[in-house]
Amino acid sequence: MPNIKELEDLTTQVRRDILRMVHKVNSGHPGGSLGCAEFFVSLYQEIMDRNEGFDMDGKGEDLFFLSNGHISPVYYSVLARSGYFSVDELNTFRLIDSRLQGHPTTHEGLPGIRIASGSLGQGMSVAIGAAQAKKLNNDDHLVYSLHGDGELQEGQNWEAIMYASAKKVDNLISAIDLNGQQIDGSTDDVLPMGSIKGKFEAFGWTVIDIEEGNNIEAVLKGMAEAKSLTGKGKPVCVLLHTIMGNGVDFMMHTHAWHGKAPNDEQLEIGLNQNAETLGDY
Repeated sequence: MPNIKELEDLTTQVRRDILRMVHKVNSGHPGGSLGCAEFFVSLYQEIMDRNEGFDMDGKGEDLFFLSNGHISPVYYSVLARSGYFSVDELNTFRLIDSRLQGHPTTHEGLPGIRIASGSLGQGMSVAIGAAQAKKLNNDDHLVYSLHGDGELQEGQNWEAIMYASAKKVDNLISAIDLNGQQIDGSTDDVLPMGSIKGKFEAFGWTVIDIEEGNNIEAVLKGMAEAKSLTGKGKPVCVLLHTIMGNGVDFMMHTHAWHGKAPNDEQLEIGLNQNAETLGDY
């Protein structure tokens, strides 16, 4: 059984990492990163079947692809704290010649990163290709992906979503971060998308909701259900209801912190709201 307290403590530490990384270089995307902390911790600590070490082929293990690459701070923090590279390297976030650029890249060979992402709308296509490759290789492991709700305004997603169901890519679990916010405002104000659940179902996917996407136990339960629905002829979509900026009160429920760094005073407030647990880098 997972130790929920340990996972919650790690999530708190990840939030501290995010705040420090973005503050240090006065650049980055804290809002969506904070909102997805529980999901990433759950994914890498409990949900995915991961090999020791890292190689780009990813044979014999589950794979994850981040499509909305601007939330790299949470990705880097969880990768480091899951043993892919040193936690000290988080200090180099967004610096020149760092492996930890603002959007994940592959040319520097950062362990855990399999695609460069940040050009929104493309991750679904990559995840589907990886899932089909696993089928061709008789590898029964799963492929996971994460996408922003605003990102679904990109048309390439819907071509890929249609393709995945038509080709019965049923070893794929794609999570949608439903926080209702994007860089210019709420998703409903920028470009309303109606029922995302209805759209995925109309495109032939199995869809489940995780209503408390910022609750570790709810995420673990929901993702276990998603896994149980794979292998049944349909790809699986998880609608992950989160709060942008979760865990830092002045960043929550607003698009203002999509891509804005906290100043010194705001950093201290945010850190005080997330008590130290595992020690800072």
